[in-house]
Amino acid sequence: MILAQIGTLDLAWQDIAAFFGYFILLSIIGYIAGKKKKEDAADYFLAGRSLPWYVVGSSYIAANISTEHFIGLIGAAVIYGICVATGEWSTVVAFTFLIWLYVPFLLSSKVYTGPEFLEKRFNKPMRTLFAAVTLIVNVMAFLGPVIYGGALVLQELFGVDIILSIILIAILSGFWAIWGGLKSIALMDVLTIIIMVFGGLSVTYLGLVHLGAGEGLLAGVSNMIEVNRAEVGWAKEWVDRTVPHIINGAEEGDPYDRLLVLQPWEHNLTSWVHWVFSFFYIGLWYTAINQHMIQKVLAAKDIYHARMGMVFASGLKLLLPFIVVIPGLIFFAMNPDMLHPTPEQIAEINPEAISSGDEDEISKAAFSYSSDAVNKTYIVMIQELVPVFLTGVLLAALFGAIQSTVCSVLNSTSTVFTLDFYKTFINKNTTEREEVWVGRVAGVVILVLAILMSILLAKVTRVNLFWFIQMLYVFFAPPFSATFLMGTLWKKVSGFDALLATVVALVFAAILKILEHLGMLPDLLMSFVMQGMSVWLVCMVVLIVSTLLSKNPNPEQVSDGLTFNWSKMNFGEGLGDKWYNSVLLWWGACVVGMFFFVALFSIIL
Repeated sequence: MILAQIGTLDLAWQDIAAFFGYFILLSIIGYIAGKKKKEDAADYFLAGRSLPWYVVGSSYIAANISTEHFIGLIGAAVIYGICVATGEWSTVVAFTFLIWLYVPFLLSSKVYTGPEFLEKRFNKPMRTLFAAVTLIVNVMAFLGPVIYGGALVLQELFGVDIILSIILIAILSGFWAIWGGLKSIALMDVLTIIIMVFGGLSVTYLGLVHLGAGEGLLAGVSNMIEVNRAEVGWAKEWVDRTVPHIINGAEEGDPYDRLLVLQPWEHNLTSWVHWVFSFFYIGLWYTAINQHMIQKVLAAKDIYHARMGMVFASGLKLLLPFIVVIPGLIFFAMNPDMLHPTPEQIAEINPEAISSGDEDEISKAAFSYSSDAVNKTYIVMIQELVPVFLTGVLLAALFGAIQSTVCSVLNSTSTVFTLDFYKTFINKNTTEREEVWVGRVAGVVILVLAILMSILLAKVTRVNLFWFIQMLYVFFAPPFSATFLMGTLWKKVSGFDALLATVVALVFAAILKILEHLGMLPDLLMSFVMQGMSVWLVCMVVLIVSTLLSKNPNPEQVSDGLTFNWSKMNFGEGLGDKWYNSVLLWWGACVVGMFFFVALFSIIL
């Protein structure tokens, strides 16, 4: 019996109970964890450096999974196929560097923030620049899109106005970050991960059963694979028509393999270049110095819990595409109407294209419409496939992902503002109690800015969220990945060298975006992957040349705690004392799993 009908979704009382039961339990966890907090910076910003491995790994991935995945990534999979899983599976490579090199290195530095490390290694201008970029990226690439994606869900499912949805999502998600600090967030994330994994896999299972048309799960898998091969029927016609918008420089009718993980370098979104080199131009920034991620590692009990936490996170990353990519392949096999827009729908994007009759312009507008419309894939699948009670669980999983990311990013952003701006430039003698107070006030201000960014995305743009976030990543990440890598490996790199290379690379990235907007960028550089690689290479060249020509940094800037001293590195520390809790064993299993999935979708299928 249906007890509530809100907007476009009918909710049974079981769904309402599951949804609100989750948030009540989450609030209880957050309150208990936050109630015990001390009014000192280490406790508020780093949970007193007390997190066990399963909390480190859960919180790391919960902060990573958001509407970018449940809304943007599933939608991107509908358009591009399995290749969008590259960013998830290749993360195991980045985590490998973090586990074996950067965890012991960063923990020994005893820093609170990534910018703080850059000041110790380089100079204060590098700290300030990276802190400023972190604030901008966190609002534009994390908080804004995540809140906007959550608002899309509220609007689509419950008929709530988009602006009101944005405000509600922001306030409800940001409360625990502002009140309870990292300890509340991290412990809440354990429950969030459990619900997200269970709920996400349920959608995949139900989708495959649906495709099986009464013949079972394996029949559904077979049907999904057959349609996504796009060798016959409507799928082939759609791919033939769409491939020029997927592969830069391709012509209509050119081949495109939706079941291939390693795509050619001309791919518009992701390619084999990303798999091989992503650690260097994005992964190092994202995993090692991106504050809202590395903050969980810095908060670990000790080196074992930090390392095993990242091994656990690696396992979750291997699983993630079966939650947020495979449903996109399933939805494509269902032949959704949003892949076949009507002339009226195309006119919403480009009315001039319809009136002119230009086939190329109509095709571009149709692709743009579909790219935006597939953001609703997960919502539609819930509406069409999911039974009573599980609908409530899945809504809880979706909003849990939003809440977790908003909390983590908000906490880390307020940490950066408090320690890298307020304490550095405004009040160097601030007390720890005042730092916590400033962090909370900063959290409120940052949340307001994120709301404004979300409204801008809702009212001005029509983009796939995954596409938008990747665009920002390859703009900001490569310079800092390059300077951090070279700064830790090469003691001759000075603060001047790092600052010069970073500024030149950021200017070069801006030039690439301007040329792309003007239609003057060569096909070689049209994809995000190639742009990111280019920015990283420019930064590396400038950094190397400047370092060879300039004087050496001061000795205190290249100490063992700030640069690698391979002879003193203790690679055997914190690896576990039993075979079943061995970091090496479970890390090795994750690496094998990564190569298996690449082979499965590049050779076997």
